[in-house]
Amino acid sequence: MSTARPAARSGRSPITWWRSGGLSSVLFILPLVLIFLYFSWGPIVRGLVLSFQKNNLVTTPEWVGMANFSYVLTDPQLPQATLNTLYFALLALIFGFPVPLFLAVFISELRKTGWLYNVLSYLPAVVPPVAAILLWKFFYDPGESGVFNAILGWFGAGPFAWLNSPNLAMPAIVIEATWAGAGATSIIYLAALTGVRTELYEAAELDGAGIWRRVWHVTLPQIRGIILIMMLLQLIGTFQVFTEPFLFTGGGPDNATTTVLLLIYRYAFINGDFGAATALSVLLALVLCVLSVGYHFMTKRWSTT
Repeated sequence: MSTARPAARSGRSPITWWRSGGLSSVLFILPLVLIFLYFSWGPIVRGLVLSFQKNNLVTTPEWVGMANFSYVLTDPQLPQATLNTLYFALLALIFGFPVPLFLAVFISELRKTGWLYNVLSYLPAVVPPVAAILLWKFFYDPGESGVFNAILGWFGAGPFAWLNSPNLAMPAIVIEATWAGAGATSIIYLAALTGVRTELYEAAELDGAGIWRRVWHVTLPQIRGIILIMMLLQLIGTFQVFTEPFLFTGGGPDNATTTVLLLIYRYAFINGDFGAATALSVLLALVLCVLSVGYHFMTKRWSTT
């Protein structure tokens, strides 16, 4: 009677793996992994622990449980800061998001001087953010001699209070933020446009399609995956806006530009309550995680069809 041979085990045994240099590979990469975990996940874990403590980074920390979360959620400034952040995100999405896309399409249509416009569009990204904001703050001077008010005065408009007006402060900040970020984003769109097949444009031109029809029916469908990714990145970035409100207005006037991140700054560096600051940071991170997951499932079909 014949007996069936046992099936050979797949994979290598630990001894074979040891002799083939597996241990030396682990020992080689282990320090890099530990360094990465320490500097990337270490602050995250530290922040989670800090959110459950009453801590000013000077005295001995006191474990308070969920008290920090209760405090920040009942803070009367939080609703206003949340609405301001949502308002900034909405304005940036409506007015700021299409600008780099249109800029990239415009530059891609140029044949001889496209490189010049490419350099000029990226120039704002080279300017240090603080210097750019201080320059725009000079432009937004509310007097008649202010740069923008002087220009508008030629057409019989203004003067406007700009950053001193509760109604105009946030739109003014969005304009500067769009100017500062449009160049770098347009470079990404230009890189995506290089992947669009030229025969699609040639076929559209043979059908008599103008530039706007080519953009609508060829360009946008071909790079919609990049567009959706950039939209998500912009939403995440606008929910974390801090530099512009902090340097332009400090959250004023009348808290019209106080954002969630600016409120976190006040908790930590003005009130000295780092526990409350990290608690609000954790809540913001959770909101952004939920937003990212929901956005992924809502746009999954659009980005693949």
